Amino acid sequence: MSDEELIKRAKKFSKRYCVGSGKDFKLKDFSTQPKKDYGPEDKSTFKEALEQGVDALATMQEKLYAQDKWSLLVIFQAMDAAGKDGAIKHVLSGINPQGCHVNSFKAPSAEELDHDFLWRCLTKLPERGKIGIFNRSYYEEVLVVRVHEGILRSQKLPKKLVTKKIWDQRLEDIENFEKYLHRNGTKVIKIFLNVSKDEQKARFLERIDEPDKNWKFSSSDIKERGYWDQYMKAYEDAIRKTSTKDSPWYVIPADNKPYARVAVASAIIHALDGMDLAFPSLPDQERTKLEEMKKLLLEEGSKQ
Repeated sequence: MSDEELIKRAKKFSKRYCVGSGKDFKLKDFSTQPKKDYGPEDKSTFKEALEQGVDALATMQEKLYAQDKWSLLVIFQAMDAAGKDGAIKHVLSGINPQGCHVNSFKAPSAEELDHDFLWRCLTKLPERGKIGIFNRSYYEEVLVVRVHEGILRSQKLPKKLVTKKIWDQRLEDIENFEKYLHRNGTKVIKIFLNVSKDEQKARFLERIDEPDKNWKFSSSDIKERGYWDQYMKAYEDAIRKTSTKDSPWYVIPADNKPYARVAVASAIIHALDGMDLAFPSLPDQERTKLEEMKKLLLEEGSKQ
């Protein structure tokens, strides 16, 4: 399959999960399972598709780096055990580490709490020519903080600013921030790995039963699971109010990990393809200099 055909297929595949304008978004309209029922026998097909996607991403990232005009920020958000780490690991496995950087955001530090809620992420934005990955992001401020409003009280905001409108205001700020980034050459896409509550339970049990995965499990995971409905409501509101044509959300069915990884790769390919990537061509004067250098190198060999 040619690169052009692969990119065309990836764009078509990713579009089914792209929210675009979130005006009428409802989470219930997006399944946690692919439309087709895939079984273990399909794993090899997904593996091959992902390998092709990884190769395409490597080529596109090289052009992005050489062109040095755009940057890409990919934000991953999801409930625990949805597969964020695995998706990042597998999808970006072929990309040059010099052109990609992953940041994971946990609970904010004391220094971070002394700044606005976007500050700590703003300092980690990708440079031109690079891909930045956020494993969780400033969206935590309208998700976990919204579900656990006690956290909001520790953020040192003036009391009169903490009103019932704060979540709408933060979502408005996020939408404007992403608009600003796009206008300055940073494309932002957001990926929500949409896992079901039943599948999360199965993965939690697997982490408990398999010693090699015990380290992944925390008692806080069970506590957060108890707020499932509140989280779904918060995600729906965030996606509805911040998904735009230029900075879209992709709601990807995550109950099937191999399928989800192919969908994630397709979404990133789709975003990069919109940048008109190409290796820069040198001016005639520079090309003439290259020919002169080539001549000197060839003469070097003949003198020996």
